[in-house]
Formats: sequence, C-alpha cells, structure tokens
Amino acid sequence: MPKVTKIKPVLGFQKVPDADLLKQLNTIRERMNGNPNYANPPLSMDTFKTALDTFSVLVSDAEDGGKKAISAKKKQREVVIKMATQLGHYVEDTSDGDQAKFDTSGFAAVPKIRTAPQPLPPAAFDWIDRGSSTGEVVVKAKSLPKAVGYDVRYAPVANGVPGSWTTVTLTSPKKTTIRSLSPGAAYAFQVRALGKLGYTDWSDSMTFICA
Repeated sequence: MPKVTKIKPVLGFQKVPDADLLKQLNTIRERMNGNPNYANPPLSMDTFKTALDTFSVLVSDAEDGGKKAISAKKKQREVVIKMATQLGHYVEDTSDGDQAKFDTSGFAAVPKIRTAPQPLPPAAFDWIDRGSSTGEVVVKAKSLPKAVGYDVRYAPVANGVPGSWTTVTLTSPKKTTIRSLSPGAAYAFQVRALGKLGYTDWSDSMTFICA
C-alpha cells in the first residue's frame, strides 16, 4: 500500500496576538463541535469553550495593565494553546491525509512547499600543497552543500599551456594525494562538483610546481 502523507496543521500559536488567537481557536471549536469526522476528540468542545471564554475575559481584564491580570491572562493563554495543540495532533492523525476531511476541522494546513534543486556555487580548491614524498601533490577541494561528488583534474604545463588532462573522481571533498608526478614540473589543477542538476564548470586553473 502507498504510504499516506499526513496533513500537518499550523500549530505555531505562540506569537499570534491575543485577539487573533481567540478568533482562530473559536473557529476551530465551532468547526469541530459536533463534527462527525472528529467524533472522539481528546477534550470536549464544551471544555474548550469554557477555557476560551475565560481567556477572553482575562484578555479584557489585562488591558488596564495590572500585573495580576496580565499574569492570569498569560497562564490561561498557555492553557488554551495546549488544548489547541492536542486537538491539532488529533486532527492530523484522524484526517489521515484526507484534505477534504481535514478542511472541516477549522485548522489551517502547513503549506507543502517543494524546493526545486538549485545550481551549485562555483567549485574551488581549499588548498594545494606538496605531498610527503617526491612527485606527490595533495589537493583539497572546497566542500559545497548538496554536492554528491567531485572531479579533480591535472595536467603538465608547458609554455603556460596545460597538456593532456588526467581526471580523478572523488565522492567527498577530502584531501587527495596525486602521485607519480615529475619533480620540478609545473602542473595545472582544476576541480568541478556534481549536484542534482549536473556538474559545475571547471574551476580556474591553479598552477603548482611539484617537489
């Protein structure tokens, strides 16, 4: 059977202003009250209504700026948010991916946004250095987010012009030792990265004289 993708309700109530919060939660209560799609909620709609009515009174009382009224309002706000969160999780489980059923709950759904793959930034080397032995050069490609592989290529340079390229394919940007090079010879090095949209361009050449 295909896996059911559940619809997630918007539950980020913490930063919603009091008046807007009351409006949203009352809409949820009204839509879920007697709703046959949600016959067994984790709390009764009468209990939810009583909590919301209390919160509404405390919001009005807190408008005069009294510390006790403001503190009581904040505590009751947390109570109704906790209730709404419980109802939201219940709706998510009970609707079971059915958009029409979910829409009867009064909750807003978290948008399903799929981000299209983006081209990788230009590839580059972190550094190039001599190896531990004669005829070796160590190269380290710069790590690029979401790159799945790297190609490093090198070629001897004569009169400023690279000769035949040799390519080494890497699965990560770890440092790599290039061996069997000619001591004292200059070599050009380039790197490119592979992402979901394909390869980047080859980087600008870096010239290094092999020890």
